[in-house]
Amino acid sequence: MQVDTGVVRHHEVIVLGAGAAGLMCAIAAGRRGRQVLVLDHANKVGKKILMSGGGRCNFTNIHCTPDNFISANPHFAKSALARFTPWDFIEMVDRHDIPWHEKKAGQLFCDRSSKDIVAMLLDECRAVGAEVRTHSPARLLEPGPPHRLSGPDGMLGCDSLVIATGGYSIPAMGATGFGLDLARRLDLPVRPTRAGLVPFTLDPESLARLDGLSGVSLDAAVTAGDGTFRENILFTHRGLSGPGILQASSYWQPGDPVEIDLFPGSDLDARLQEAALKRPRQELKNFLAEHLTRRVAERWCQTWLESRPLGQLRVTDREAVRAACQPWTLRPAGTEGYRTAEVTLGGVDTSVLSSKTMECRNHPGLYFIGEVVDVTGHLGGHNFQWAWASAHAAGQHV
Repeated sequence: MQVDTGVVRHHEVIVLGAGAAGLMCAIAAGRRGRQVLVLDHANKVGKKILMSGGGRCNFTNIHCTPDNFISANPHFAKSALARFTPWDFIEMVDRHDIPWHEKKAGQLFCDRSSKDIVAMLLDECRAVGAEVRTHSPARLLEPGPPHRLSGPDGMLGCDSLVIATGGYSIPAMGATGFGLDLARRLDLPVRPTRAGLVPFTLDPESLARLDGLSGVSLDAAVTAGDGTFRENILFTHRGLSGPGILQASSYWQPGDPVEIDLFPGSDLDARLQEAALKRPRQELKNFLAEHLTRRVAERWCQTWLESRPLGQLRVTDREAVRAACQPWTLRPAGTEGYRTAEVTLGGVDTSVLSSKTMECRNHPGLYFIGEVVDVTGHLGGHNFQWAWASAHAAGQHV
């Protein structure tokens, strides 16, 4: 490999990627007195932070545990998560007087804006002397240590190199496969990647059956593979979205069915029989509308069911209602892909990384943190907590 022999400006730590994980690692390392340079090719830092949570940043989840993550090695995340908890991050947020609230199920959001979190991280970087540069793409020329890189201003060297460049999700914000490509170039194993926390798309015939439902949201229990989540679903003009769908998408494989229980937590057959005794003249579509909204109930009765008075429903009729609702089973055509995916599943195989320090076993002084690693969280602040925790783990060692 040919290396430029020009003047090399040396740094103790260089972090590639100025997102959640990269900035947090710079803070942790800087607190230890390390001289840190953070480089990012984008025009601003923390773009995913800024857009997350509808602009309010779901910055952690107080109920976060290793069970909230998907990885080929489900034990890998335990060490980092145990050593930097949601309460450790909340302490920083409180210290910066950022008001926050719990929305549901332990999900914490900023009261004002996600800009508060980015400003906090940059303030912390300045406080420890970590330099952050945007518009600064870099390329690893030779792994070390010392590691040698080329940047927009010439040659760089460092004792510790941290890869915090994320995955493929949302390329419009500048996401690339830089870290994954680098891992492959160094002959490190990379687990297969795909879009996670992403809406499903449906084929034209299936979309036609759901015509007119775009924008309707329902409480449901969604199952794909080994994952079941009780969250709202949302009908869209391309297919299905909403928290329940996004969660299940991380467990779905192309071609597999998805089961959606439209009456979660209840016995639909028993409810039908009870209603038939109390209101035998009530039309099925009106019964369904009480829970599914009128638009959905009418569409279901136009497409899969025949609406008739509840008192006239036979056993086979009730079985048909259950088959259409508990669960409603469909096969997505695919997903919306990385364009709208919140995360990238897969990544650098954890078998080559230390769970305590995130250092690469085969390349001393090289670290991978955050989304680039094969650790992917559920919706609701867990991916941010992995970013903070994995970055803190590396920052204690670089």
